[in-house]
Amino acid sequence: MVVRALFRAVIMGPPGSGKGTVSNRITKTFGLAHLSSGDVLRVNITAKTEIGLLMKSCIDQGQLVPDDVISRLILGELRNLEQSGWLLDGFPRTVPQAEALDAAFRIDTVINLDVPFQTIQERLTSRWVHLPSGRVYNTSFNPPKVPGLDDVTGEPLVQRNDDAPETVARRLKAYENQTQPVLEFYRSKGLLETFTGTETNKIWPHVHAFLSRKLNSGIHKARLKESLKEWARTGRSLYRAKN
Repeated sequence: MVVRALFRAVIMGPPGSGKGTVSNRITKTFGLAHLSSGDVLRVNITAKTEIGLLMKSCIDQGQLVPDDVISRLILGELRNLEQSGWLLDGFPRTVPQAEALDAAFRIDTVINLDVPFQTIQERLTSRWVHLPSGRVYNTSFNPPKVPGLDDVTGEPLVQRNDDAPETVARRLKAYENQTQPVLEFYRSKGLLETFTGTETNKIWPHVHAFLSRKLNSGIHKARLKESLKEWARTGRSLYRAKN
């Protein structure tokens, strides 16, 4: 008998922390489904669903989308993954969202990518884009052959508004203020595992080793639980046979 333990994790980290790269590696290495709240929001807004229209209205007016609306949307998506292990990215972002998730599912671990804000600022403000193709360059580690020009077309590169230094600083401060209480929520439950570093490729081996131990432990516990159930069934059968 093969016993599979459903493993459910949350990954947190500020924009530019390498969260997307690490999430991709986790889901591919460990066979987990990946649910990104940002992707779910975009799909609903594009499809003009009831929740999507409500969220677009809030965003257009510069308002935060209510916790109960976001929670209802994400928890609904997670219920479609009842039979799967998953990695949740971008949710929860507030304590009420974390409480809603906690009430609906058992979370095994919360991975927190702790990358110095100075490193993130350097990463994001060094990013330039060729808008027609979507090609991305970084003046620090992936510069264009000719400064300011796309390698393929020779057309000008631009810096997105989100990557302007003052905008990056605001986004990072907002992230810190919003998510610190969520990190404390999970720390108090003994679920938070923080990985600190400045390079994704150096953080990843530690994340991989931690999840390997965690998953193997979960499978062992699931097998032990199944063995105890089988032992209990066998014991009851023998008792009935003797009597």
